[in-house]
Amino acid sequence: MLIHALRRAKELVKDGTPLFASPSLHFFLSQDIKSEHFERDPMVLTHFARLDDYDIWGAIKVWQFAPDYILATLCSGLVNRQLFKIEISKTPFSAERIAQVQQRIREEHQLSEQELPYFIYADTLSNKAYNEQKHNINLLLKNGSILELSKASDNLNISALSTPVEKYFLCYPR
Repeated sequence: MLIHALRRAKELVKDGTPLFASPSLHFFLSQDIKSEHFERDPMVLTHFARLDDYDIWGAIKVWQFAPDYILATLCSGLVNRQLFKIEISKTPFSAERIAQVQQRIREEHQLSEQELPYFIYADTLSNKAYNEQKHNINLLLKNGSILELSKASDNLNISALSTPVEKYFLCYPR
């Protein structure tokens, strides 16, 4: 919800809608910043370093009263802890299930097809607890020697930790 609220705020600012924001937050809302900008322009890093939770939450608290329905609804939900429901499944959600939720949300919130993605989204979650190639977990033993985690115990099944777990989610207003 937070990401979608920030995306909506950015869209509104780029379309000329004035929105409350700290100077550094406004900097990012009004410009398309890519990773290479951090390397080329020191002001980008300065603005980023000045951002904190207070900038974001302060804006969200104000935006909950914005005239834009989408932004106001997302921000009000965050402030009032009325968070979207998230269904998680081991298998992808069927097109019929997604269409059913889309229809309900479209009618309840009177949304256009272009506005609907702010209120309902489905994607994949992937989690790999341990990646031997990227990051070794080393243990410091009592004798001062260091031992890699996978060699530390015969009982430890590293393959179970290094196998990605993939699940699917569907997120929408209750």
